[in-house]
Amino acid sequence: MVGAMSAYTIKNLKTDVEDFAVGGGMSPQFEARFAREPLECEQGAVGYFKFAAGMRAPFGHSHKQQEEIYVVATGGGRVKLDDDIHDVVQWDTLRVANSTVRAFEAGPDGMELIVFGAPMTGPGDGELLMGWWEGD
Repeated sequence: MVGAMSAYTIKNLKTDVEDFAVGGGMSPQFEARFAREPLECEQGAVGYFKFAAGMRAPFGHSHKQQEEIYVVATGGGRVKLDDDIHDVVQWDTLRVANSTVRAFEAGPDGMELIVFGAPMTGPGDGELLMGWWEGD
């Protein structure tokens, strides 16, 4: 069947998905890979983030519709959710409502996150807030 989407897609987050942090000038302190398009997702999305030791995201963000689930795959650090700051460690899993502003900061061992988002949203759903988590 021409034009039909496959029933499955297999991609490697590290080798098959572009690191957007390079183009954004944040590499090598930060790595950001968004696999929605490479995986041909229809309902949700998945991504990978890697923070160098002590690195804090230079922005917070929220969404109009998309809820996200973050899994701390390695390392740990802190997360700021609106006005609350929480320590996070390996295998902590966070559900973050669409309107909650969030940002992560790696601890001394760095941190790797896997993020899942749904429902599928288009451009303009996310809002970046530069310098949102300054000081504490």
